[in-house]
Amino acid sequence: QDPVASLNPRRPVKEIVVEGLAVAGAGAKERAETAKRVLEQVGLGGDRFADMRPRQLSGGQAQRVAIARALAAETPLFLLDEPFAALDALTRELLQEDVRQVSAETGRTTVFVTHSADEAAFLGSRIVVLTRRPGKVALDIPVDLPRTGVDADELRRSPEYAQLRAEVGRAVKAAAA
Repeated sequence: QDPVASLNPRRPVKEIVVEGLAVAGAGAKERAETAKRVLEQVGLGGDRFADMRPRQLSGGQAQRVAIARALAAETPLFLLDEPFAALDALTRELLQEDVRQVSAETGRTTVFVTHSADEAAFLGSRIVVLTRRPGKVALDIPVDLPRTGVDADELRRSPEYAQLRAEVGRAVKAAAA
């Protein structure tokens, strides 16, 4: 939940995002190409960000680096546990849009843990709400909203989105009680 703390402070961004590939034995050329590709995907393309250290980044940029590192691993599962909790509202919204796009582009299964009904409605293709301990399923619904080809603001203003957000919000409140 604190992206800066999870990034190696002594290494440049381009090395941080491919640390896993280096451990797996990938060559320098493959690592460089992967770093360039995933940094572009998360909006940090170009040499300006690639050579920066984590302390030189904003919270949103550091979160983008953490997401790029997860993307570089190319695992079939992309797990995000409240990644935007510490970010301001605008940065959170922009990163939600980025994650939604990257998830659609890569086709990777993404598990996104959040306490936000809005975030769940915007990012989810299936929403599962769990109760407090012991965790039981309080709601499990598929999301039938367009995943691509629609403006994010337009989607958030749609009646279908508002209805889904309200349903998820009610379930979250009931499950927390």
